[in-house]
Formats: sequence, C-alpha cells, structure tokens
Amino acid sequence: MLDFRPLYSTPQPDAVAEFIEKNYAIEGPISCRMLQRGLNDVYLVVGKNTERYVFRLSQHRARGPADVKSETAFLTHLSQSRVPVAAPIPTLDRAFSLQAQAPEGLRSGVLFKALDGREPHASDLGDARANGKTLAMLHNAAEVFPHDGALYRLDLEYLLWRPLARIRESGIVEDAEVYADLERIAGDTGKAIEAFGNLTWTYCHGDCHGFNSRINEVGEAVFFDFDDSGPGYLAYDLSVFLWANVSFGRNSTRRWGAFIEGYRAVRPITPADFEAALHFVIVRHFWLMGEYAARANEWGSNTVGWIARETNFLKMWETEQLLDRLL
Repeated sequence: MLDFRPLYSTPQPDAVAEFIEKNYAIEGPISCRMLQRGLNDVYLVVGKNTERYVFRLSQHRARGPADVKSETAFLTHLSQSRVPVAAPIPTLDRAFSLQAQAPEGLRSGVLFKALDGREPHASDLGDARANGKTLAMLHNAAEVFPHDGALYRLDLEYLLWRPLARIRESGIVEDAEVYADLERIAGDTGKAIEAFGNLTWTYCHGDCHGFNSRINEVGEAVFFDFDDSGPGYLAYDLSVFLWANVSFGRNSTRRWGAFIEGYRAVRPITPADFEAALHFVIVRHFWLMGEYAARANEWGSNTVGWIARETNFLKMWETEQLLDRLL
C-alpha cells in the first residue's frame, strides 16, 4: 500500500480526552472539543466538575521542535513572579509537557487551566493599556530568568533571514521584481536595526498582538500562547502590538499609544528600543510571511498566496513611518 507520508494530521477529540485522562489528575469523565487549528491544534477540555482546561498540541514547524521545556519553565517563573499568565498544569509524573505519536511523528502537548475573563476589544484603549502593563511586568520578571536553555533566539537570523529564505524556497513569489523588492527591504531593515547597536535583550513573549490575553475582573490582561517565546529583542516584543494594529489594512495607532502608555507606567523604554520597534514592524511581517510560506505544501498555495502582495504594505511602512514619520 502506498504511504502518502502525511505532513499534518488532526487528532480526534475523544482520543485527546483519553490521552489527558490517562496522564493528568483530572477527574473524569472528560469531554473535549477542538477550538482551532493553525500553527498548533487547540482543544477545550472539561472535567467532571465542569473545570475547564485548554490542551495545546504543537505542530511540526520549519523552525524545528516546539520549545516546550523553556516555554513552560518561563511560564512557571512568571506565575511565581505574580505576572498574570496561564501557567501550565503538571502531569501525574510532574512533567509540564508530553509527547504523543501522530502519523507525521511525535507532537508535544501542554495542558493549561482555561482563563476566566473576556476577550480584549479592538476598540477599547483600556484593554490595550492593560496589555502594555502585563508585557512590562513580564519583561521585569525576565531580568532574573536564565536565557541559556532556549532552543531559539528571536534575533534577525530567526525573524528575518530564515523567513526570507522560506519565501524564496516556497516559490510563492513568482515575480522576480517582487522578490527583489523583498530582498532589498529585508536588507535595508536588517542594516537599520544593526546600526542601533545597543538594543535591549530580554526574554520575549514573542506574540503579544493584543489578543493572546483575557481581561480579568480587575482589568488585568492575562497572557497565554507563549509558543513563540524566547530570548530576543525587547523592541521586537513591543513591535508585535504595533504591527497588529497597522498591517492588513488596519490603522489603529491610538491603541499603540495606549499600549505604550500602559507599558511605561510599569517600566521605562529606552529611546533606541522605541525607535527600533518601528523597524521591527517590517521584521514581524517577514516572520509571518515565512511561517506561511513554510506551510505551502500543507495549507496550499492559494492559502499562502497573499505573501506575493505584501510588498505594498512594506514599502508604505518604509516611506510613511520610517522616512516621513507620520506616526
């Protein structure tokens, strides 16, 4: 029989429930349903007494294996430092992650207690301010967290040059002039960031776009989804929020102002880090394009074809924000 060598499989919820009942101290019967698929598979798990949990099953990614060991260690440190985050739940063997066999190979799973609270509102400046405060608290706590155990560093090689290579290798951008524009923009951006020379290095959330949080009853933003965390540029961690409010046709720079106001209420930002965050908007966009390009064979070329049209946004950002400084 021909083996199609699957790139990706979708575990059935009842199998996930059985896996969790076997490995965690959660009283059954356990019910389970899939919440979403994307860079990871995420399931809602409900125990006998209606306790709610979230189980995240990592996908195979171009970067390599999920760095669940460092991620869960960082989350545990943040929780102990009273930073509002979704901390991982240990298994019966006191581990914070497990591996399960799938047709495409071993996949890593982590269980979290489901967060109470509401989703942030895109129009609520208070929610943006709360996200800024929690990120500042995270960076304060990160000052005493060791960086040497992480599998990945959120540097320009990881965030910019490798994504550019994945775009080239995918063949999604067929127009040579368009790809030449991407190479030129990446090169100019990399040089501009390296020219700062003194940017702050920290342990990053890596995906603080404003909606990887829940707003609790006292108005705090409680963070989750640390799958892309790791040691990296503080300016990049700031820039992700700005990028989320200006990319793909959005123009919510007031939320960026509120986010920075919240951050500065807890922790100062150096002028160099603040200035560099504008350049890292381009880096973040390349990172996302690279993630999608790496999945062309998994998601299909139509799904990732938007990458070939993104030079317009990147050129606009260069001109309006880095040259004309309209922001």
